[in-house]
Amino acid sequence: MEIVTIEKKTFELWKQRFEGFVGRMDALCLPLRRKQDKWLDNSEACRLLNVSSRTMQTYRDTGKLPYSQINSKIYYKASDVETFILNQVKNTPKT
Repeated sequence: MEIVTIEKKTFELWKQRFEGFVGRMDALCLPLRRKQDKWLDNSEACRLLNVSSRTMQTYRDTGKLPYSQINSKIYYKASDVETFILNQVKNTPKT
């Protein structure tokens, strides 16, 4: 292992620049972290929409509700379910 000695002034300058870099990276990445969507499994989505799993299957088959599948497990983005609900409310005839 090699040891390198630098002046304290140089070390402090590097430290400030690194902290500034970390701050800029945090500022850039924070909006991305906030936008990460929560994923709901099929049973959570069924409860939220108050529908059966067969109805959820129909929504998937007809393309009304986007989903992802990992092995045999189905997941929905919470934002997609929210959009679906808003569209359902918008398209419901008023009496």
